[in-house]
Amino acid sequence: EIQACDWSSDVCSSDLLTEIDHDRQRDVKTEFGGRYARALGAKASLELVALRQTEDLDFSSQFIDAGSSLFTLQKNTVETIGRAVLKVRPSDRLSLEAGAETARNTLDSHTDFNLGGVPVALPAASVEVEEKRSEAFAKGVWTPSPRWTLEAGLRYELSSISSSGDVNLSKDLHYAKPRIAVAFVPREGAQIRARIEREVGQLNFDDFVASSSLNTGVVTTGNPDLNPEQAWVGELAFEQSFWGSGSAGVTLRHYEIKDAVDRAPVFTANGEVFDAPANIGDATKDEAALELSLPLSRLGVKGGLLRGSSTWRWTEVTDPTTGDKREISGLKPLEWEAHFSQDLPAWNAVWGIDTFGAWRKTYYRFNQISTDKLKTWATIYYEYKPRPDLVMRAELSNFTERGFRHTRYDFAGPRGSGPPSAVDDRDIQFGRGLYMRIRKSFG
Repeated sequence: EIQACDWSSDVCSSDLLTEIDHDRQRDVKTEFGGRYARALGAKASLELVALRQTEDLDFSSQFIDAGSSLFTLQKNTVETIGRAVLKVRPSDRLSLEAGAETARNTLDSHTDFNLGGVPVALPAASVEVEEKRSEAFAKGVWTPSPRWTLEAGLRYELSSISSSGDVNLSKDLHYAKPRIAVAFVPREGAQIRARIEREVGQLNFDDFVASSSLNTGVVTTGNPDLNPEQAWVGELAFEQSFWGSGSAGVTLRHYEIKDAVDRAPVFTANGEVFDAPANIGDATKDEAALELSLPLSRLGVKGGLLRGSSTWRWTEVTDPTTGDKREISGLKPLEWEAHFSQDLPAWNAVWGIDTFGAWRKTYYRFNQISTDKLKTWATIYYEYKPRPDLVMRAELSNFTERGFRHTRYDFAGPRGSGPPSAVDDRDIQFGRGLYMRIRKSFG
């Protein structure tokens, strides 16, 4: 429940504004699988894998302010996968691999949306979707010398997607996915890697059905007519080892994306407009990743180790609402983390600090821009092992008191037709936490 406040008089009153947000969810998941591996002589092996996953979701969301809105979703999904891989090693310098995978995914979903007591028709509200996918693949890895490793492979995917209910469609898709990779060791402790590969994403059945966040005014419809995102990827990486266990690496990647999956407006038969996942055309993505593992003994911190990684992303796609260039929705421009630990053998202990950096991601809907920001999270810990079978650990988590900020810009019409009509800015702070654990091993 949210109370509105008159900041001029420092008085809060539920008479001014009361909002009630009530969500209910029942989610039952099952997973069953098996793996069988057998050697076929001294130079070959066979592996068989089978997996079946199910999910039965019943969700409802009710939001009450001046009026009332209610969203309900019932969804059942089943995924069945079978995979066989044959591996052969004719010599110490050559290894070959071939196999096939088949999968069947089904979705049965039904959604309802009621606004102020009036039912609102949603696109793809009730659909049954089936995807049958098969893939054959082959790969070879050749090491002509200790300095060179060459890899070449090809995957070929066939899929058939059909939908019935509110959306009736049937389509066949096929993609070839070649890969070439090279690794070179110019000197001891150093390695240069390069690859060119065509990647094809897997369809997410959650994009096929509607979802809601009524307290932020967002209802997203489903779209069973999505194509998987495809990309040609070029990658160049360099890694250098030092000081025994230390290493540093940098990786550069470039993606040429086709059928980028993002957000786009969808119109109903009576002229209403909703946000939906959609293929919005070509896009590009560039990444630069750094990794570091730095032993600190040579710097005066005996038993100390500093590890860290960071990834920068630059993306560009054409917005389907405004026609302008913008970043891809939901991708974080920067992610980083750092970890310090120090062994204290005289005390049978280790202590350290784990830090996860702040990030931002933005979603561009046809009449809304929303940005989520999570601030830096840090945890300090101390672990004591008085005996081999007894471990005691204490953690002070979020000692920086990291917060979460959600900012939403609403537009009266499509974005670009005028300035925002409303801004909702929520800055939520979280406190510190203390965690204690004692673990005793038996036997």
